[in-house]
Amino acid sequence: MPRFFFDIDDGESCETDGRGSELLNAQAARNAAIAILPDVAREELPDGDRRIFMCKVRDENGNVIFIATLSLVAEWINRGASAK
Repeated sequence: MPRFFFDIDDGESCETDGRGSELLNAQAARNAAIAILPDVAREELPDGDRRIFMCKVRDENGNVIFIATLSLVAEWINRGASAK
């Protein structure tokens, strides 16, 4: 089974996956990359209101084969509501 590596960039730091995961194929790696990003965003949300999260998928040869990006923008519409 092929091994894929998932490198995460949360806009402030990058984590390189040195271990990887064995998955059925590249489509499964794509699905995993997309599924990872909401969890990363949820963990990093307290650090700011605007962030871009990226997951790069590398194959066993180190080639980037897929990139998933999630943009998160959180903003108050009524500034007074933030004080409540």
